[in-house]
Formats: sequence, C-alpha cells, structure tokens
Amino acid sequence: MSLGDDTGQTRTRLPEGGGDPYGGQRRGARSSSRSLVTVVGVVVVLIAAIAFANRGGDDSAAEEGGSADSPKAAATAPSGKKPVDAKTAGIPSGFAHDRQGAESAAANYAVTLVSADILKPSRRTEIVQQLFVADRQAALEDRFDKAYSKEFLNNIGLDENGDAAAGNTYVSRTMPIGTRVTSYSDSAAAVEVWCSGVFGTAGEKTTNPVSSDWFTMTLQLRWTDDDWKVDSFSQKDGPAPVPGDDKASTAEEMAKAVKEYGGFTYAR
Repeated sequence: MSLGDDTGQTRTRLPEGGGDPYGGQRRGARSSSRSLVTVVGVVVVLIAAIAFANRGGDDSAAEEGGSADSPKAAATAPSGKKPVDAKTAGIPSGFAHDRQGAESAAANYAVTLVSADILKPSRRTEIVQQLFVADRQAALEDRFDKAYSKEFLNNIGLDENGDAAAGNTYVSRTMPIGTRVTSYSDSAAAVEVWCSGVFGTAGEKTTNPVSSDWFTMTLQLRWTDDDWKVDSFSQKDGPAPVPGDDKASTAEEMAKAVKEYGGFTYAR
C-alpha cells in the first residue's frame, strides 16, 4: 500500500497467477556447504558490526550539533529518549520540541497514515484533526474522503464503513525501520521515515491477500500548539531487501496475528 502526494491514495497488490495466495511453498533449502559457510560468516560479521555500532555512550548531543542533512549518529544509534506518555484520539502526542521529537512524531504519524483506521470514515476526522496543522485539515479531509470512496473501498473488499466482509480481516500494519531529518528549524522539520508493512485482506477467498511492502514516507512538520503537526506528506517505494524464504501463513494465522499482537509507540 502506498500514499500518493498529500492525497492518501492507496495502492493494493492483487495476487499474481493462480492457486492459493496463502499456500505458496517455501523455496528449497540450500544444502551446499559453501553456502552454509558463507551464511555463518555473514552472521558473524553482522554481529561484530552491531556490537561495534552500539559501543559508547549517548550520542544525542553530537546529533543535535550535526548538520541537518547528515545526522551521522542518528543513522546507527537510538537517542535513548523515552516514548511520549500522552495520547490524543488514540494517537501519540506531546512530542519534544527538538530534532528527536520531530523524528518520533514522524514515525508515529506514518503508522497512523497507513493504518486500517484511516479507511474508516468514523475515525478519519479524528485522525486528520490530530495529525495535521489546522489550516490544512478541511482540505485534506475532503481529499481523503474522495480518495477512499465507496467504490475504492469496495475494490479492496471493504464496505462503505471500511469494514471487511464477515469471515475476513483487513490488515494494514506499518513498522518504521528508521528516520532521517533532512531539514530542521524551531518552527519546521522535514523527516523521512523508512517503513515496512503488511497490507491486504486475510480471508480464504480474498482477491487482495496480505502482502508485505517497503516504502519511505516524507513528512513536512510544523511546530504548532505545543506539538509537531503534519503540513504535508508524500511517499515513494523502497528501499526494499531481497525477499526471503519465508513460507506464507494461512489467512487464519494472519487474522489471528493482527488481533493478538498490539502496536507500539515509537521514539527516536
């Protein structure tokens, strides 16, 4: 799923070819001893690299003093700041008035903007009012309403209320991988959020099965009403890794996972 420039338009991926979209077979395991040695070697190198990257103390001071376009400390280490405690309309709020706060806000807002809730008219107004600056809310809500029309929802297997048919579960879960500040001032910030996500409908007869996606969302933020708010946003594909050998889960397993595993509040 992806969101277009400021419109919230959604891309859904339909199954390619026939057969059970959830029943794909795992590719054959690599049995070559050379491959095994290579994999073990890579794992050892990665572990050593991670240990080296995590050495040392808090780099937040260096991050604050770095240039906006190349926050070197931010690329490898968390700031150590705790997530915000407050929520408004179920969305984290009250972020710090600094670079770290802008990154934390962007990560949490990206999760909300690519969620199943944004497809529900009953939740959309609350989301727009909480995430966006006041002078953008009316226009953006109108554009969201047009983008997520009854016809659009029907095409991805949802009714006009954004609900899946009986026996199906619509999935739209986003996981930020990292953030990067590309510009910052006391009144505005531009933050890129690299994300992975799972999107689609878990159901035995669905034509829109749950699949994974990788994308980067750019959020233009403004400091207003003692918090970071979204002025505009855009999205592009990737960076995406090479697909792994994971066997696709059944529709029942996917639906159960969505119901049983809760989400997180993200902090830089």
